[in-house]
Amino acid sequence: MISELRSITTFVRTVELGSLSKAAEAQQISPQAASKALRQLETYLGVRLFHRTTRSMSLTEEGQRFLEAAQPALLALQQALSAARQTREDFAGPLRIVGPRSVVQLVIGSVLDEYCRLYPEVQPDVQLDDRIGNWVEERVDVGLRIGISPQDGLIARRLFPLQLIICASPSYLRRHGVPLTLHDLNLHRCSLFRHAGSGRLIPWHVKMGESMQEHLVRPAFSTNDETVELGAVLAGEVIGQIAGPTAAAHIRAGRLVPLLLEHMTDVHSLLLYYGSRAAQPARVRRFIDLAVERLTDNPAFLLGADELRIAHANGRAALG
Repeated sequence: MISELRSITTFVRTVELGSLSKAAEAQQISPQAASKALRQLETYLGVRLFHRTTRSMSLTEEGQRFLEAAQPALLALQQALSAARQTREDFAGPLRIVGPRSVVQLVIGSVLDEYCRLYPEVQPDVQLDDRIGNWVEERVDVGLRIGISPQDGLIARRLFPLQLIICASPSYLRRHGVPLTLHDLNLHRCSLFRHAGSGRLIPWHVKMGESMQEHLVRPAFSTNDETVELGAVLAGEVIGQIAGPTAAAHIRAGRLVPLLLEHMTDVHSLLLYYGSRAAQPARVRRFIDLAVERLTDNPAFLLGADELRIAHANGRAALG
């Protein structure tokens, strides 16, 4: 099929340019190769396409009919091939993604895996950092943030509410008991998250009636890495306030027990930020679409009210 396409292209270019040598030059092949391609096409069709003399070439009647039939089809095929090559080029190159270390590592992993399988020519560059840099200077394509926009002029897509769940392991609760009120937390070992950028210990955020308030706990443990904090909570060393995407699988498996459910808050959301879609290459637009499709209100990262109540009741019942 490809050799026939080359022969037809040589034929049409010869007619358009008026000579075989010019057609060969336009296709970056030798005159001998162009002449051979024409002979092969005539043999394949079983007709002569040109009247040839030492000084000129003119179309035969069969050649004219073939030209009229082939020229539009060849143009359409060339356009299709060009579009296919352009699509491949659009789905190649760097894709710079930024986000905070907390939460995003777990959330974005499956989307990245799928995207890389679909578009292996794209080179994702994922930078996880709790600081908010200058996205324009750093040439960021897509970013994930909790809440507020990192800078003016960006478009935001809400993905899902971020639940902050107070929880502990069954082993901790067996040793230290179950806190029934926020005041009871003063008697317990609690963990606080330290902001990597500012170094500030971040108070727990709790729901009080219809509002959200900061609640200070005495830290028995602090870290700027969510994975380390989760490890301490799972090990039974402390009670922690863990984000829903991180806690969900462990609560469902019974490794963590949700506590003080009336104070769980979800006022903040995980948002996807990006610049104007009109100026984006296709590889960026496709990542945005895939992330929105896979992550928006994904039940893997959210726990329903009934699910939380049952997990709390089962956890307490297991303590005896």
